[in-house]
Amino acid sequence: MLEQWLQPALEERRQQQRYRQRRNVQPLDGRRVRYQGRELLLFCSNDYLGLATDPRLAQAAHRAADEFGWGSGASHLVSGHSPLHHQLEERLSELTGRSRALLFSTGYMANISVLSALLGRGDSLIQDKLNHASLIDGARLSGARLRRFTHNDLDSLQRQLLASEGRKLVAVDAVFSMDGDMAPLADQAELCRQHDAVLMADDAHGFGVLGESGAGSASHWGLDQAQLPILMGTLGKAIGSFGAFVAGSETLIEALIQFARPYVYTTALPPAVAAASIAALDIIEAEPARRQTLNARIQQFRAGADALGLNLMASDTAIQPLMIGGDGDALQLSQQLEQTGFLISAIRPPTVPEGTARLRITLSAAHTETDIEQLLEALARFCPKTAESS
Repeated sequence: MLEQWLQPALEERRQQQRYRQRRNVQPLDGRRVRYQGRELLLFCSNDYLGLATDPRLAQAAHRAADEFGWGSGASHLVSGHSPLHHQLEERLSELTGRSRALLFSTGYMANISVLSALLGRGDSLIQDKLNHASLIDGARLSGARLRRFTHNDLDSLQRQLLASEGRKLVAVDAVFSMDGDMAPLADQAELCRQHDAVLMADDAHGFGVLGESGAGSASHWGLDQAQLPILMGTLGKAIGSFGAFVAGSETLIEALIQFARPYVYTTALPPAVAAASIAALDIIEAEPARRQTLNARIQQFRAGADALGLNLMASDTAIQPLMIGGDGDALQLSQQLEQTGFLISAIRPPTVPEGTARLRITLSAAHTETDIEQLLEALARFCPKTAESS
């Protein structure tokens, strides 16, 4: 019976060329992986600073595991909150310039927690149409009325604010994960001030790489806690570890501790994971050259792609989407690049809108100039746009 329910939907997804499959990938370093016996250059990871395979994180985790054991053993509110968790929260609040920070197991859980804990029926939740799925699902759980505005369109946002009733919260991706562009947070913060709304930013792809010290999008735009009251960041991307956090006022954090069900009823992260995150923050503070190298690779790639006439989307971040359009075409290009020695995933609907399938090329401080040159050569060989213009 269960198979009869599920098989038609699976077959439909296969026919649409949108069937997702996992790869068994062995990381070698921040730029290479081994897949099916071959070494490939990796251009689809969120390890923007090359920290995920840095031995200093592993060493910190090993030392912590020796001292604290591996599992935390309980939720934060029972007995799972260790001195390492507390130290990491203090480091995160200091780096982001917020009063406090609260650890979560994943960014998905953090977003769901904030929206479902702070909002309810009679409230208004206003979101960018391209927000991450976790923010959309959080809206559904909250019971608030969801309004969506055109991507990064301030006029559209203002119209939704004017039409909203009750308590108003505006939630946006600070850096959009599939497009790579940034939300105009400073302008959005001003609109929220004018309309008595609270602004929340999901900075999963900005934390660690944006801002003078790597503090993320709030630092990049110069927004303090009053202007951007709710800041979410993740630790599994630029930080190279695992987990997430919400930073903000004392009152916000205490409210989440009391009312955020995914926080209250979840086992805490292993202390060793917190230790690895602390080690990553130490490296980010001590080695600003990593962010400078990443920016150099972004500029190199965009200049080369522009010279080739590639259809890159507008992005100044490490996420550099190459627009293809058709699902099958994007999948074919991904497969051709893999055969040539590059691992880059094809992103297709429903992750992105219909007709906007793409290769989501992501760059890292671990990449060399030669890596970028080789990728551009491969794209020049296989990309249809390049072939038409040559």
